[in-house]
Amino acid sequence: MTMPNEPSPPDPGQPRELNLQKTANQFIAAVQRHFDMLAFNLASRENASEAAYNARIRAAGIMPLPQIHQNFEQMQAHARDLLLRQVLNDSLNLSVSCLNNAHLFLALIREQKASGSKDLSAEQQEAARSSQNAFVKLRLEQKFDILESRYSVLCPLEDSLVSLAFALKILMTQAGIVKKDQLDDDGLLQIELASAANSIAAVPDLQDANVQWVTRTFRETDRLSLSDSDLQNVILTVAVFARQTFASVASFARDS
Repeated sequence: MTMPNEPSPPDPGQPRELNLQKTANQFIAAVQRHFDMLAFNLASRENASEAAYNARIRAAGIMPLPQIHQNFEQMQAHARDLLLRQVLNDSLNLSVSCLNNAHLFLALIREQKASGSKDLSAEQQEAARSSQNAFVKLRLEQKFDILESRYSVLCPLEDSLVSLAFALKILMTQAGIVKKDQLDDDGLLQIELASAANSIAAVPDLQDANVQWVTRTFRETDRLSLSDSDLQNVILTVAVFARQTFASVASFARDS
């Protein structure tokens, strides 16, 4: 799935305005599209039938290698595993994109603060560009460190996102089995996820009052798994993270 476009620092001599609110709105819209696609995939899987699967197999009239053809139950499990990996991977890509967007605005705001002028010189634009290029190359944990140390911007959901990165690594490189180096001091891997606070007929906008937090806990040698509801909550967590992050950038701009 596509990720939201990330703005880049304006080229020296070619000034253009970057709008924080517009960027935040576009980003949340991209998260919504991921949420909708996940719901569609889950609904499709729920309504899939063995008869329809077998009919579709026969419709081709031939298979590349019938000896390794997987039956309906095997494909159900395989498709579920792929979906889990995709949701985690897409969610982490969205989160990294959010951090990169946030840092660009912070870097530009800092240069404006240093100059005392809204219009940046070519040298200041280049300084922001250099800072942004370096930030984009950092690992996830390092990005959080830079936001805190350089701009005093804290990300309350840092632990949640790092745990999702651990989860993806477990699935991709450890056959889904949790290992010791992914555990905290209590010997646990804890994944905290945003969830709807109440079960209501109308679907509300994402606001603090509509969100509660649920924790999925794993121990060493556990097989990592998340329910369909958990997968939706992963994307909700990214949405909450993005909203908090862009709000922190706006606060930084007001205080500068």
